[in-house]
Parts: sequence; structure tokens; C-alpha cells
Amino acid sequence: MYPPMRKDFISLTLTEQDSRNYNNSKNWRRQSCWRKWKQLSRLQRSLILFLLAVLVVCGIATYPSLAERWGGLASASEVQARNVVDPLDPRPVVPGIIPDLDSKMALVLPEPSHLQRKPFPNKRGPPGLQHRVQKRGNISESEVKEREGPALKGGAEEEEGEKPLVSWHGAMIEADQATEPQPSAKENEAPLSLDRGVQVPPAPGGVSERQEAVVEAFRHAWKGYKEFAWGHDELKPISKSYGEWFGLGLTLIDALDTMWILGLKEEFKEAKQWVSTELSFTKNVDVNLFESTIRILGGLLSTYHLTQDSLFLDKAKDIGARLMPAFNTPSKIPYSDVNIGRGSAHPPRWTSDSTVAEVTSIQLEFRELSRLTQDDRYQKAVDSVMKHVHKLEGKHDGLVPMFINTNSGQFTHLGVYTLGARADSYYEYLLKQWIQGGKKETELLEDYLQAVEGVKKNLLRKSEPRKLTFVGELSHNHFSPKMDHLVCFLPGTLALGAHNGLPAEHMELAQQLVETCYQMYAQIETGLSPEIVQFNLMPRNGNDVEVKPADRHNLLRPETVESLFYLYRFTRDKKYQDWGWEIFQSFNKYTRVPTGGFSSISNVRNPESPDPRDKMESFFLGETLKYFYLLFSDDFDLISLDKYVFNTEAHPLPIWPSS
Repeated sequence: MYPPMRKDFISLTLTEQDSRNYNNSKNWRRQSCWRKWKQLSRLQRSLILFLLAVLVVCGIATYPSLAERWGGLASASEVQARNVVDPLDPRPVVPGIIPDLDSKMALVLPEPSHLQRKPFPNKRGPPGLQHRVQKRGNISESEVKEREGPALKGGAEEEEGEKPLVSWHGAMIEADQATEPQPSAKENEAPLSLDRGVQVPPAPGGVSERQEAVVEAFRHAWKGYKEFAWGHDELKPISKSYGEWFGLGLTLIDALDTMWILGLKEEFKEAKQWVSTELSFTKNVDVNLFESTIRILGGLLSTYHLTQDSLFLDKAKDIGARLMPAFNTPSKIPYSDVNIGRGSAHPPRWTSDSTVAEVTSIQLEFRELSRLTQDDRYQKAVDSVMKHVHKLEGKHDGLVPMFINTNSGQFTHLGVYTLGARADSYYEYLLKQWIQGGKKETELLEDYLQAVEGVKKNLLRKSEPRKLTFVGELSHNHFSPKMDHLVCFLPGTLALGAHNGLPAEHMELAQQLVETCYQMYAQIETGLSPEIVQFNLMPRNGNDVEVKPADRHNLLRPETVESLFYLYRFTRDKKYQDWGWEIFQSFNKYTRVPTGGFSSISNVRNPESPDPRDKMESFFLGETLKYFYLLFSDDFDLISLDKYVFNTEAHPLPIWPSS
């Protein structure tokens, strides 16, 4: 027999589950590693994780470009919003941070597209109006005393609902727009500022960086107008549409000489093409005599003088002739409205009165049209208005009422005297006609000097606690501490008079008043002035400037910037440029619309919700940005004030030769 055979192998039987686990070796290894990790003590696991974290941090720190990219990861809108400028950076870029005289938060400008650079961390750029922005912090009473600055009050919530519209100087103002106050939170972040006396250096070609910032803002506004409102009167930047008033391209015409002064050749060329091929005054449309004169006639005449292009003079002749039917009244005081297609004129439907400012603030333009055309009917018509008003009774120490009847030629609504709406530019044009005509018309000068004395006697007061000099109103011998932003034309006018030989005390008053107008911006949370302020006369703690809920809107008005321009030209004091720079950046921060254009806002007291009104007035391009550009220029021959006089829409017209 053979011995039993020895088996030299082992038989192994696998179940179906064992087979799956065996074949899935990767999963088996992973489970094995996890069991080993779990077998480690908590201390061992913590040490390993800590070492891994240290290695990652060291690796990132070793590669700065990676860290910068890591920290800069953001959406395109966030990157654009954070584009700021280092004030000490020697590279020629638009400065983005301003000195904050009242220790408010720093205001930041976007850079022009051709100057953009990588964003700096932890700095906020100008938000779009759809976004919410930081609040300005409250300042303690001790800080107020230390800085001689006002305590800042809280923001406000906007009231819902549409309000009736009231028109003045082209601004469709929503009446009774009430808002309720709410306290603002104190900003914890320390404000950034230009310190150590850093001066903004001039850019190549003699244009300062601040001027370049204005040019960028103009291009941004023009982009919106061109894309959404081309050839129409006004841009509605929020809704990306347009508004019509007369249907005559008001914004485009108002901006012609601004583009020329700012050196925007391409924009000017395309605007000129529209004027040449599209602008027609044969339309059957009612226009306001005053607004059409200062914006359209004044803009065309100014552009003609700057360019010597006869196209603009021909258009000026056309509109000038079509406005003349307004003077066909029993008193020769013109009607407010003219149909330029039919050649007829009429007063408003609700009254036979015209406002005094409207009928006495068309003289510069019509007088210049007569000089250019050698047709004296234009000058005779407007001069007769001034001679008539010169002789009228109803004035109070040279101050005029707000209304005049076109039938009787007499003042109406007697007893109310203001340098605000409906009377303001009467005083401005008294002086400017005298300057325009070579300082020969003594009646104009007499009326102006008497009016200034009337202001000093009846309307000047000082606020509490900072003793700011302001111009109030007089209503039937009752003084009101109410001051329209429109009144801020007065410092510039007073300074212009002093420059032309009038008493030196006019310049002193101008300097006091322009500081008050600046404080109407500086004491407000957004850094933007409301339409109307009330000054505090009571000797108590608080702000000099108070604002009623219905007056909190800002319409992008130019008057304060205009006066800062005059004061800087005549005094060379850099503080006026710095004040203007603060205001400019506040406009850029709270009114700029990302898609193009700038919008009026409803609530300057609420920086988190300024509530855009969806309207860019034509005077923002025609006046506000133009005066900013001239204010920031140290070329005092750029539109010399010894050669030109600005109309009330900032269109420069030549001073006539004295011979």
C-alpha cells in the first residue's frame, strides 16, 4: 500500500462579502489608515494638525503673489468697489483719500479705467447707489470742543410714497418729502486721511490729479447720458432711461463748453455732430424763458466764444429770436413760457406773475446776442426790464420781493424777502451786467450796493454754537433762520465784486459765508448739503445746522463749489480747494451710479440709504463739474475772471471792451 499523500496547499473558501472586501484593496487601505489615526492619542493628533497648519501658512507667506491673490479673491464688482489710492504712493494716479477735517470716515474715489491698479485690502470704495454704505460716526461733545466741529446726528429713514413736484431752476423738487430720524452707529474704524502735509502733485501737462478725477467723473456721467439718454434733456441713471422737459437736449447743450474746457475732444466732437444734424427749434413746444436762456442760449454763446465755430452762433441766433415773443406783454415784463414753434407766449396757467429772478437773469445772454448780431432789439428788451425794476416801489433796503405781475408790472406778494429761490440771481446779475458792460451802467451798481447793505442790515445772523454767519429770510418783518443752498452763490458774487473794486468788507463777508456753505456739507452725515437748512440761534449744545425732513434732498447743485472757485481764484488759499475736494468725493461716494451717471438723492442724513431720485440735472455737467475742474486748477488764466463773466448756468461770456 502506498502511504497517504501529503497535501502541500491550503484551501480557502471566501464568502461573497469577503470577496468584495478583498478586491476593494484601496478602500481597505483607507479604512486601515483611519483605524491607525483613531488609535493615536488626542495630543498626537493635535500636534500633527498644528504642524500641517504651520506648513501651509509658511508656504503662503513664502509666495507674496499667492498671498495677494488669495486676499484679493472677490467678484468683479467687489474689486472695483475697493479700488483705492495710497496717498503716499508716488505713482501718478488719482488720489482717493482726503483729509477729514471733522474726523469723519475717509471718502474714496474710483480710479479712471486707464489708471486702475490692484486693490488694497480693508479699504472701501464708493458703493453703487443700490448698495448700503457706512454710517458716519457720532462725535462726542468733548471731541466737538477739541476740534471746534459739530456733533454729527443720526441718519434717517426715507418716507414712502410719491410727492407733488415743484419746479425751480430746472429742478423737479418733490414737495413735503418727510423722513423720520434714526440714530446712527459710531464707526469703529479709524478714518484714513492725507497727513504730514502731503500735497497733490500736478499731473503731466499742468492738469492736477484732482482735475483728472473730475474728468473721470464727467466721462462716467457722459457714458450714462450717451447710452441711455442721448439727445434727450436729462438722464435717469437708476432706471437707465431719460426724462424730457423741452425735448431740446438740455444736458448735451449745457455740457458743451464744459467738455471744451476739460479737453474732452472726442466727446465734444460727437456732441457737436448732434447739434449740427439733430438740434431743431421748430418744435411746437412750450419752454421756460429763463431756463432756455441760461442753459441753451447761454451754452451756445459760450461755446461759440470758446471755439469760434459759427455753428453755435447760428443756433444761438435761432433760439434767441424764437424767445422774443415772451416780451410782448402790457408791462414789457416777460411771460415765463414761450412756444418756440408757434411764436406765442403766456404766463403759467395758475398765475399772471413771473418770478423776479427769472425776468432779471436773462440779461447777460440777450445783451451778448445783440453785440454779436448787431441787432439791438435783444438788449433793449432786457434792459427795459432792469430799468423798470430799478424804479419800482416795494423794495426793502434794496431787497426785492419774489414775484412781479406781467400785466401791471408791479411787485406782488410783498413783504417776503429772500436770496434763495425766485430772487437769488437778480442780485447776481446786477453785478455781472455792470462788469460785462465795462463798469459803465451806474444804476446797476447802485442797486447792487444797496442790496448788499440790505442783506447785511436785515438778513445776516450768526448761528450757535460756532457763530457761523448766514443769510436768513424776512417775512413780514419776521426773521426766519432758513437758508436755501441756492444762497451759496452769494459768497462768490461778493468776492467777484471786491475783485472789481468794490469795498474790501465784501470780501470779508464772502469768506465768512463760504465757510458757512462748507459747513452745510461738513455737518451732514453724507458730507452733502441738503436743499434747505435751518440755523440754530439758541445758545445750547448741538449743531449749527439743522434740517427738516422735507428738505433733506440734494440735487447735485453747484452754488457752493462756484463760490469756492471764486474764493480760491482771488485769495489763492488752498483750503478752498481742500473743502471742494471733500465735497467732490462725497458726490462721488453717495450719488454715483455704477452703470453711468450721477443721481440726485432724497436723504443726505442717511449714508446707509441716501435714496436716489433717479435724475441727473443738466446743471451737474454744465455747472457743478465745471466749477470743480476750475477750482482744482492753478492755471488762473483758464477762463480768466478778468476776461469772462459767468452766467448763472456757469457759461462764460466775454467782458466787453471798455472803449
